[in-house]
Amino acid sequence: MTRTATDPRTRRPGGSGIVPVLAFAGIVVAVMQTLLVPVIKDLPELLGTSPSNATWVMTSTLLAGAVATPIMGRLGDLYGKRRMLIASLAVMVVGSLIAGFTSELLVMIVGRALQGFAMGAIPLGIGLMRDGLPREKLGSAMALMSSSIGVGGGLALPVAALVAQHADWHALFFGSAGLGALSILLTLVFVPESPMRAVGTFDVWGALGLSAGLVLFLLPITKGSDWGWTSGTTLGLFGAAAVVLLLWGLMELRVKAPLVDLRTTARPAVLFTNLASIMVGVAFYAVSLVLPQLLQLPTSTGYGLGQSMVVAGLCVAPLGLTMMFTAPVYARISAKYGPKVTLMIGMLIIAVGYGAGLGLMSAAWQTIVIAVVLGAGIGLAYSSLPALIIGAVPASETGAANGLNTLMRSIGTSVSSAVIGMVLANTANQVGGVAVPTMHGFRVSFMIATGAVLLGLVFAAFLPGRRAAANAEKPHLVASSEDAEYGEAASPELVPAGRTAQAGFRGRVLTADGVPVARAKVTLIDRRGRQAGATLSAEGGDYVLAVPSEGAYVLAVTAGGHGPLASGASHPGGVRVVEVDLALPSVVPA
Repeated sequence: MTRTATDPRTRRPGGSGIVPVLAFAGIVVAVMQTLLVPVIKDLPELLGTSPSNATWVMTSTLLAGAVATPIMGRLGDLYGKRRMLIASLAVMVVGSLIAGFTSELLVMIVGRALQGFAMGAIPLGIGLMRDGLPREKLGSAMALMSSSIGVGGGLALPVAALVAQHADWHALFFGSAGLGALSILLTLVFVPESPMRAVGTFDVWGALGLSAGLVLFLLPITKGSDWGWTSGTTLGLFGAAAVVLLLWGLMELRVKAPLVDLRTTARPAVLFTNLASIMVGVAFYAVSLVLPQLLQLPTSTGYGLGQSMVVAGLCVAPLGLTMMFTAPVYARISAKYGPKVTLMIGMLIIAVGYGAGLGLMSAAWQTIVIAVVLGAGIGLAYSSLPALIIGAVPASETGAANGLNTLMRSIGTSVSSAVIGMVLANTANQVGGVAVPTMHGFRVSFMIATGAVLLGLVFAAFLPGRRAAANAEKPHLVASSEDAEYGEAASPELVPAGRTAQAGFRGRVLTADGVPVARAKVTLIDRRGRQAGATLSAEGGDYVLAVPSEGAYVLAVTAGGHGPLASGASHPGGVRVVEVDLALPSVVPA
């Protein structure tokens, strides 16, 4: 009898509350990010400081989020994703309360930095979904989680504007603290902890090095327009970032349990997904910078639409709503054609939306059309990214890998903010001593976003297709059978005495070309993430591993400096042998 070994996810019962609760956590994070947009121009007066100092209220959140995202992802892989999700939200609540009780600049910056730690909730939520949901529910669930930043941002903007117009602005922070506390409570009640754990310890020096490199890189991006792009400070920080990140990368390659597995990151499926993510982040943020300003400019400019802050938020809100409704559409397209095709379709729609937007800026209803089209494209693109990452990394690295991908999106939005902010400032007209953005600046911004997403489309074209990804990026099942027992056909030197009729897995470790790999380490991991057995392959590549009971397992193989690479397999119990051949790409036999 022939049987294909199944992925462990196909047998895991997913609670009905996991998806909405984790998506709500993502929306809460997005609300925190969008919180101060309606009052950003008033911050200098509200905090009694200069405009350049007031920008640190936004910059601190960005920097803290960039640093926390990959670190919390790795901590989640090691110590529990649910635990780290709750910790991220708890830090956000504390930061919100600190900011809510102060009008002092320094204390406000501290509170906003603590709020930024919540960014780690997105990759942690995606990891929990992978570990806890059955396969048939996973696609649409991850799509909704990945899109939650856009959903929350779009929905929060009009609400935050309404609060800012009719209440004290500190109420925005108390509202975010309440949402964070509710999210923690719902997570405790409805979301079970993932049993999957990565092997190793936390790379403290790697975390410090990455944090320093990211701060040195993102700081001049966010402050370059104030400092001057050719100033010594800006160029010096960029140079320091390059040196620190290079040294950090060399260190990570030598660490047994690195914060970021750079060898995995260098795989085409991961590398080009992350590059495409940066471009999607650039495109996503452009519309958030352009449309609200266009809508609120007075009609006396000749092109401004003269809308209130609340109406402007309502016009942009369809961006987030459309992203939310694309989750089931993504699941259907991806199931038929794969996430690579879905990503490319999404980016094409984004390019069409920005291209059409060049001529659709003369009425409020036209901005709604732009928001809907862009929301559909961004929703499809964002939904594809975690599926591409998850398909290319072992289950034990899900949190860290998705954390890095979320970081790439944040870098994209940071670059977009800096570049488009510079464009709008350099093309502005001075009216009564006030810089007013021009229609030319808005159109150039849309053209930049279009160029970014087209470049992202090129990156996506280099992603392995569905079949290539399955066959080349990780070990896969070549064949399986349950008709034999260990004593009948397995290599005698691998079968301990008295164990000729035990249940388990056997097979061969091969290169992509079918060459046997000797002395490859094959580790059996149970559904709780614990090691259930290990062995070395024989000269002919053969291995045998007994299983303690029926159920879902992961076979992880390491050989010649490659790996660990993992394949899901399921054992039906009894004295059956499930044959699983593991193919490693580009491994030279010992």
